[in-house]
Amino acid sequence: MDTGAITVLNPATEQVLATVAAGGAADVDAAVTAARRAARAWGATTREERLAPLTRLRDGLAAYQEEIAATVVAELGAPIGFAAAVHAGLPLAVAGSYVTLLADHPFEERVGNSVVFAEPAGVVAAITPWNYPLHQIVAKVVPALAAGCPVVLKPAEDTPLVARLFARLVHEAGFPAGVFNLVTGTGPAAGAALAAHPGVDVVSFTGSTTVGRSVAETAGRGIKRVTLELGGKSANVVLPGADLARAVSVNVANVFANSGQTCSAWTRLLVHRDQYEEAVALAAKAAGKYLPGDPADPQTRVGPLVSARQREQVRGYITGALAEGARLVVGGAEAPDGLAAGYYVLPTVLADVTADMTVAREEVFGPVLAMLAYRDEDHAAELANATEYGLAGGVWAADTATAAAFARRLDAGQIDLNGGRFNPLAPFGGYKNSGLGRELGRHGLEEFLQYKSLQY
Repeated sequence: MDTGAITVLNPATEQVLATVAAGGAADVDAAVTAARRAARAWGATTREERLAPLTRLRDGLAAYQEEIAATVVAELGAPIGFAAAVHAGLPLAVAGSYVTLLADHPFEERVGNSVVFAEPAGVVAAITPWNYPLHQIVAKVVPALAAGCPVVLKPAEDTPLVARLFARLVHEAGFPAGVFNLVTGTGPAAGAALAAHPGVDVVSFTGSTTVGRSVAETAGRGIKRVTLELGGKSANVVLPGADLARAVSVNVANVFANSGQTCSAWTRLLVHRDQYEEAVALAAKAAGKYLPGDPADPQTRVGPLVSARQREQVRGYITGALAEGARLVVGGAEAPDGLAAGYYVLPTVLADVTADMTVAREEVFGPVLAMLAYRDEDHAAELANATEYGLAGGVWAADTATAAAFARRLDAGQIDLNGGRFNPLAPFGGYKNSGLGRELGRHGLEEFLQYKSLQY
């Protein structure tokens, strides 16, 4: 087996939390071999036989909510309140949704003189990111298992501890040997070997567009099915007549949540030029409520970024935006006062941003909001779509019908209207360079199924 170790740091203290194995090609091969041995028997199980361990896994996620939240606070730096509600709570909701979906999903249907069977797509390679470490694991692994596919999981090297906790829960749930396999390691070593392995049938990857393109190229040579959930540069468009104060306040909360490390965050706020300065003042006021601090403190709303590299990258985007002519409203690239240790970035609002600026085009992945002014609705749609990404967005208007009509003009996979809540049953995924395929709900389950028709 491959040797070596990955050191896991606490991003709030920069102290060592743990070390985990740095698996490589030999470890990946052993895991895929185990999955292939288990594939036919697991794929032949009835829905009831899969429901039993999946229900126990859901119950395990419920029983360990506090440990999950504490683990994510330690290795990601997410504030404890957010960690409990989202990092622990959302995976539980998603797992529960698949228990319900599996109980009712039609794996067989009559189409004319054919009977169409939905069958497992094969061995799944799940390669997950660090920003929502357990949610992304559950959103891939649970529907794959529900579909009858064995899985090899390669979690992000920054946040492997919650993945190991998940593996323990899978073991305690009583899945057959080989149905779930965990390999911790780096992307260039373990991740690349997994995407290229000839024993893998499906690759489900979440991460950057650059790496996703490489994963797709590698998997494509093996004619593997690929699902990609990649970057975003989502626009939140506030139309005249909307509740401006609420729209701006919700947008600031959206961008600063998880220290801005959210692919679907509304990182571009588009406001009509007649209301622009009012919106800037509202954003400044709202941003003042978000002060970086110790993520273990229940009062903290913004924790550190995940790593020193991520911190420097985000600070670089801020200084670059100012050099290109953006106006600093709040925040900046300086270190926050009183936080000598930790990978902290000041929550930042930038005004006078134009569509050609780097900060308006590239994914920052930090607590940075860029504000743009538009002339009319056509200009707003043009600005919102002027990006290589198309993951998410928001639209605010005087009424839902107006918001929905404008949202249909946007090239994005999911758009919230007047603050509509996240729906774990709705398909999640993007247009353009934001990816291929969908996660969550029925659409997420179907990514791990293939179809066979018998003609009579």
